[in-house]
Amino acid sequence: MPHVPSEDMDMTTETITQNTASSEAIQTPKKIWITAFIFAFLTLLCDGADLGFLALSLTSLKAEFHLTGVQAGTLGSLTLLGSAIGGLIGGWACDRFGRVRIIVFFIAYSSVLTCALGFTDSYMQFAIVRVFGSMGLGALYIACNILMSEMVPTKHRTTVLATLMTGYTLGSLLATLLAGHIIPEHGWRFLYWIAITPVVLSILMHFCVPEPESWKKARQLKAVEVAQSSHPKKRQNPYLEILRDKKHGTMFVLWIISTGALQFGYYGVSNWLPAYLESDLGIKFKEMAMYMVGTFLIMMFAKVIAGIVADKLGRRAVFAFGTIGTALFIPVIVYLNTPTNILWMMLFFGFLYGIPYAINATYMTESFPTSIRGSAVGGAYNIGKVLSIFSPLTIGYLSQSGSIGLGLLVMAAAYFICGVIPLLFIKDRLFNPQKAE
Repeated sequence: MPHVPSEDMDMTTETITQNTASSEAIQTPKKIWITAFIFAFLTLLCDGADLGFLALSLTSLKAEFHLTGVQAGTLGSLTLLGSAIGGLIGGWACDRFGRVRIIVFFIAYSSVLTCALGFTDSYMQFAIVRVFGSMGLGALYIACNILMSEMVPTKHRTTVLATLMTGYTLGSLLATLLAGHIIPEHGWRFLYWIAITPVVLSILMHFCVPEPESWKKARQLKAVEVAQSSHPKKRQNPYLEILRDKKHGTMFVLWIISTGALQFGYYGVSNWLPAYLESDLGIKFKEMAMYMVGTFLIMMFAKVIAGIVADKLGRRAVFAFGTIGTALFIPVIVYLNTPTNILWMMLFFGFLYGIPYAINATYMTESFPTSIRGSAVGGAYNIGKVLSIFSPLTIGYLSQSGSIGLGLLVMAAAYFICGVIPLLFIKDRLFNPQKAE
């Protein structure tokens, strides 16, 4: 039997141990991931409320700052631009500094700058503050979903992440209720001033939620690999690293196209649907707010149901059903609405409209390994968001020469593209986020 040097034996044993550790799912205690879920849920609730504030105050902003339809649409586009930049930074920062640290920082950052919108005195001031403030929105969406995907067991992952996304919808619902009471009585500024309150959430989360074990283990394995290398590598651009791998690079590009189309449709509809009901259909503000409340409640229900079904039947089928169903139903609303059926149409639309975002986070996070997940998911989602920047602007432009409804039909086409690409090319459960891969 040949002699094996002790150093080589130690190295071999250590390598085997590392490979075994990286292939095993790391289970997070239930108490910890439930605590993390509560904080992530409240974070996305604030995220959803923030976006809702802009959509619901848009008519007031147009009146106070004397905005054209294009200028009003530009505010939505600037929000998406800031969010895309924040998501790219946040995804990279999650891999570098930790999921929880990034959430804590951006909750406080976003709260302060959203509150500052209430003190602006011109369209230009509002637009500049909005771009910087919305960077926090993009970072928080990515960080919260990655955090929970790495803490929750696979068999419950889609259900939990879908329920997490109801926080986003609940935030929109809360914004609608607050706007319905505050704007008619106190004006739009007071709506933004109350956005300072989530700073308390940031402080509490810092002390109550640890980083995911799979992320810490992946960091340790990478550090050991660098230490053992005879030629230490310089830190590479994470996106070049993703694209150099054919499998990860292809998946990255597919998700850019799909999430770009998803966000183009979603943000176009969410920014302009209240204005469509109020302006094109002649529904009074308080009635419109109640219609939106009903839509948001159904969306929350749809997200939970979609998550449960996706854990049983798979992410791909449910995601395709929600996106393509939304695409087909938008023309029904535009062409067949009447004063007697619009409420029921909005409720059914809310059910379809809620499904894609219930599944999207789980579907994406399971498409990449832990070592690059933050950069890959954050990159794909937020590069895709660059496309969506033109969505509110497109509807704003079309509304000047025709109807907001015409712009909504363009959003329907985007939803169709979003659903077809994953249906044909992206498989379920390619990676387990609880493994240090």
